[in-house]
Amino acid sequence: MFKITYFSFILLLIFFTISIGASRKDLFTDLRERMVTTQIIARGIKDPKVIEAMRKVPRHLFVPENIRGRAYDDRPLPIGEGQTISQPYIVAFMTEALNLSSGDKALEIGTGSGYQAAILAEIVKEVYTIEIRPRLGETARERLKEMGYKNIFVEIGDGYKGWPEKAPFNAIIVTCAPEKIPRPLIDQLAEGGRMIIPVGEEGSIQELVLMKKEKGMIIREEVMKVLFVPMITEEELKAR
Repeated sequence: MFKITYFSFILLLIFFTISIGASRKDLFTDLRERMVTTQIIARGIKDPKVIEAMRKVPRHLFVPENIRGRAYDDRPLPIGEGQTISQPYIVAFMTEALNLSSGDKALEIGTGSGYQAAILAEIVKEVYTIEIRPRLGETARERLKEMGYKNIFVEIGDGYKGWPEKAPFNAIIVTCAPEKIPRPLIDQLAEGGRMIIPVGEEGSIQELVLMKKEKGMIIREEVMKVLFVPMITEEELKAR
């Protein structure tokens, strides 16, 4: 009798565990769909590739487990080491501004938790992403690998230098703010390519700048006021 009762208890436990897991999955799916509808589409994002990527990538897997319930909020969230995952709308806006195509090669400066890289990887052929903080970069690399992304390549290093061995890039996205746009990033932009980057001092309102390279000339446009974490060099990181 004891064995039957015990076996029944185990079956019930497994059933409830699966049910809870399924319910949480459905909840996050609903929250993600609401995010896309109310934060992305409602604010004017029109590129279907961007909308589908935002709808597909599970943002909650890119934030600490204790705040996953807030993953789809209309705000940036902390991911550790003083860094943040950007507000969903900003991710979508910056991605759309790059006018991406399926055959593009993209460079990201500031991997963070890997969310922006995952969004890019749903659209372009290859994503090269650089994170200066080893722990964040290694965690993101492992997370993206576990999620099955084979077209994302993570490098631990100084984003100011870009990734010259893999240049030129059709698109460059920078998710941290330098005071001046690094020259190596401009040099690594392909002809016809675009770069979007926040520029300004730490703790102050910054300009989100969209740059296009046409016939070797750089066309610069300021598109939005933003506030990003600062972009730092390896020397500055060691000094902190």
